[in-house]
Amino acid sequence: MSDNKKKKPQKLKARLPRGFVDRSAADIRATEEMVAKIKAVYENYGFDPVETPLFEYTDALGKFLPDQDRPNEGVFSLTDDDDQWMSLRYDLTAPLARHVAENFNDIQLPYRTYRAGYVFRNEKPGPGRFRQFMQFDADVVGAPGVQTDAEMCMMMADTMEALGIPRGDYVIRVNNRKVLDGVLEAIGLGGEENAAQRLTVLRAIDKLDKFGSEGVKLLLGEGRKDESGDFTKGAGLNQDQIYTVLMGVGVVEDTTDTYPASQTYADGIGELMTIETIARSCGYNEDRIKIDPSVVRGLEYYTGPVYEAELTFDVTNEKGEKVVFGSVGGGGRYDGLVSRFMGQPVPATGFSIGVSRLMTALKNLGKLGASEVTEPVLVTVMDGDAEAMGRYQKMTQELRKAGIRAEMYQGNWKKFGNQLKYADRRGCPIAIIQGGDERAAGVVQIKDLIEGKRLSGEIEDNAEWREARVAQETVPEAELVEKVRAMLEAQAEDRRR
Repeated sequence: MSDNKKKKPQKLKARLPRGFVDRSAADIRATEEMVAKIKAVYENYGFDPVETPLFEYTDALGKFLPDQDRPNEGVFSLTDDDDQWMSLRYDLTAPLARHVAENFNDIQLPYRTYRAGYVFRNEKPGPGRFRQFMQFDADVVGAPGVQTDAEMCMMMADTMEALGIPRGDYVIRVNNRKVLDGVLEAIGLGGEENAAQRLTVLRAIDKLDKFGSEGVKLLLGEGRKDESGDFTKGAGLNQDQIYTVLMGVGVVEDTTDTYPASQTYADGIGELMTIETIARSCGYNEDRIKIDPSVVRGLEYYTGPVYEAELTFDVTNEKGEKVVFGSVGGGGRYDGLVSRFMGQPVPATGFSIGVSRLMTALKNLGKLGASEVTEPVLVTVMDGDAEAMGRYQKMTQELRKAGIRAEMYQGNWKKFGNQLKYADRRGCPIAIIQGGDERAAGVVQIKDLIEGKRLSGEIEDNAEWREARVAQETVPEAELVEKVRAMLEAQAEDRRR
């Protein structure tokens, strides 16, 4: 026998790519429940849905990409058959800017739109940090006034409460990039030539809630080494510059009572005061919408007000420490993003909710799972001939037509015990049974599996079990749907008690 005949074909190894997850039915349903509540708030504010594709041309994304042959840092990229680079979107805002610019003559401004979808980051995965995750955005394009930013903050607050997050467990924190830009001008980082260093500074400040002031000082200076030994290069500021930046974001107190002599800074402060006035006049007080100079947002395209939705209750992290849950979404004004395509000013503002992170928060609060989906009623199979199968399938279809989730057993029907094991593992609430005797009498047995499981703990031996006919009723075939519905309603009522 040759060696080739002896060799078994090598099995393909099933493995999930790092930074990606498979989603369960419970996770999908919880997401759908949450997204429906968010959508209802957005619709109430007069927003309409739009959808853009997962792929965009890389230059349209507007991300700072390294100067290399393959623009694949931060984004996942490939070349099209015409040698143009395409990338999976890393957020939902840059694709919206492209959509607006491409369809500008057909769009009614101001354009109020929302969309939910997956985004992709080609970054090092870690605990709670994934390469694919869902965002839910709302944006207004073509509205230049900060009253729109104030309304977006109010909509974020309303969204938190619509999801069941009580007042006091969240706050919408607001700042203005113009305030930060004024501070950066004051330390000599104005002008296009310093754009990359400014971005490094902004991203360092954006880590305040994660690393604290000492960690941010390191990131503003030479850099910071994390617990794994990985080193993140810093912004390279000197001690005086670091102090001015931390003073500008409210981390250290301003002992000199001086402010940057910058019109940009003054404009930013004025806009924040306007947002505060509008919010207060509508009853959104500091416990819901709060001016906070430490809010930065890490993306480079923000040009004015920036805001974050932060959950303020404590959770236990992977180290067993009590920590504030933190940000679940944010956004701001990005007046330059659409303008890149247009050659004319096009104001825009919007925010994004991190769906997976917010869902984790709602689970912590016990706010998900209110809309229950029951597992299907199982129609069991006692005979395998075509005529019998037709009868069982007809019962299943009658239940479905009545709006009752149902399935007919599709495995090896000859071992009836396996069917009941399947129903138990599946969590089926009811099993329908009809053998030859029941068929001849024109009846079916309806077995309440939920009640049966409960009662099984109270019955001590098999003889008592058989005698009790636990949670099982025999009814005429014509009453099948009516009886099943009544049994399901009784089970639902028990769950609510």
